[in-house]
Amino acid sequence: MSTLTRVHDWLRSHPPVVDGALAASVLACMVVGSFAESNGRHGGTQWSAVPPAPLSVTLMLLAAAALVLRRSHPLRVLAATGALSAVEFVTGDPRAPVVMSAVVALYTVASTTDRPTTWRVGLLTMTVLTGVAMLAGPLPWYAQENLGIFAWTGMAAAAGDAVRSRRAFVDAIRERADRAERTREEEARRRVAEERLRIARDLHDVVAHHIALVNVQAGVAAHVMDKRPDQAKEALAHVREASRSALNELRATVGLLRQSGDPEAPTEPAPGLHRLEELVGTFRSAGLPVEVARTDQGTTLPAAVDLAAYRVIQEALTNVRKHAGQDAKAEVSVVRVGPDVEITVLDDGPGDDAAARLEENGGHGLLGMRERVTALGGTCTAGPRYGGGFRVHAILPVSGRPGGTAPAPKTTVVPATAAPASGTPAATAPASATSTPAAPAHKAVKGNPA
Repeated sequence: MSTLTRVHDWLRSHPPVVDGALAASVLACMVVGSFAESNGRHGGTQWSAVPPAPLSVTLMLLAAAALVLRRSHPLRVLAATGALSAVEFVTGDPRAPVVMSAVVALYTVASTTDRPTTWRVGLLTMTVLTGVAMLAGPLPWYAQENLGIFAWTGMAAAAGDAVRSRRAFVDAIRERADRAERTREEEARRRVAEERLRIARDLHDVVAHHIALVNVQAGVAAHVMDKRPDQAKEALAHVREASRSALNELRATVGLLRQSGDPEAPTEPAPGLHRLEELVGTFRSAGLPVEVARTDQGTTLPAAVDLAAYRVIQEALTNVRKHAGQDAKAEVSVVRVGPDVEITVLDDGPGDDAAARLEENGGHGLLGMRERVTALGGTCTAGPRYGGGFRVHAILPVSGRPGGTAPAPKTTVVPATAAPASGTPAATAPASATSTPAAPAHKAVKGNPA
C-alpha cells in the first residue's frame, strides 16, 4: 500500500480533520481574496495593501467556522453562510469574498441530498444571493462581481449533484457485484450439496446391491456346503467377485471426493474402543482427571458403532477440557445393555458453563455427535446435570433390530436433571457376529450424504 493510499484511507476515517482543514483553506482564500480589487477601467484585478474592514474579518471567521459542521448540518450551514454573505454584500465596500463559504456549503448540500432538494435549494440560494448583491449592494446591478455570484453558486450545485450521482452509481455497481458474488457462492454450495447427495445415493445403491448379492450367495454356500461342495465353491466365487466389485465402486467414489494431496489409503486403522485407554491417557496428561468404567468386555462391536462410540467420548472429553474448568473431573462409562451399548460421559464442572457449552457446541460438537449416533439408529442426549456439571449420553445399537428396520433417530438436549452414576452394572448379552444391517446404513446415507 502506497503512502498516498494510506493517507487517503486515514482522511476518510477522520472526517472532522478534513472539514477543519477545508475550513482553514477557505478562510485563507477569503483573506487573500479580500486584498484583490477590480479595475473598472481595464476590466482586470489589482492587489491592494489596504486590509479588510473588521466587520468583514469577523464575517469571514464566522463563515469558515460554520464549515466545520457542514457534514452533520449541511442545510443549516448553508443558511448561516448565505446570511453572512448577504450581510457582506450590503455592508462591504470593497467586498470580502465571504460568499466562498456559501459556495462550499451549497456543494455539500448538493452532494449529500437528492436531486429535487438540490434543485430547490440551489435555485433559492442563487436567486437570494444574486438578488441581494444586485439590489442592496454598493456596486451597480450589472457589475461582474454580481454575475460571478450567480455563476459560482450554479456551478457548486451542479458539481455537488454530479458527485452524488457518481457515488450512487458506484455504490449500485458494488452492491450488484456483492449480490452476484453471494448468489454464485450460494449456487455453488447448493450444487455441491446436490452432487454429494447424488453420489451418496449412487454409492448406497451400488454397494447395497453387491452386499445383498454377497448375502444371498453366502447363504447358498452355507446351505449346500456339506452336500454339494462344488456348488458351494461356485457360490463363494460369486461372493468374492461381488465383494471385489463393491470395493472397486467404493474406492472410485471416495476417490472423487478426496482432495488433492490426500493419501490414497489410511495409514492406520480406524480408532475404536480398543484405544479408549490411550485416548483417556492423553487427557490425563493434559491435566484432566478421567475415570473409566466398562462392562462391555468380550463385546465385538461393528466397525461403524465402534468408531462412533470412540468419537462421542473424544468429543465429550474435549468439551470438558475446554469448558468445565481446571478443577473438573470426568467419568466415562461404557455399558452393554441388551442389544445396545451405552456411552456416558459426566463431569463436575461449574453449572454456569452449561449454557455457554450448549450454545457453542450446539452447532459443532453436539451436532457431530448427533449425526454419528443417529446415522446408526441410536439416540444421543446432552445437557447440564443437577447440581452442576454436564452429561452426554449415547445409545448405540450393536445388533440388527427386529424386522431389519432401525428406529426413528432421536437427539435431544435435556435440561438439568439428576444423572445416573457412571459404571452402573447392567446385563450383558453375547456379542453378535453379524455385520451392520442395511437399514442403519441407509440412515447413514440420508443423515450425512458426505
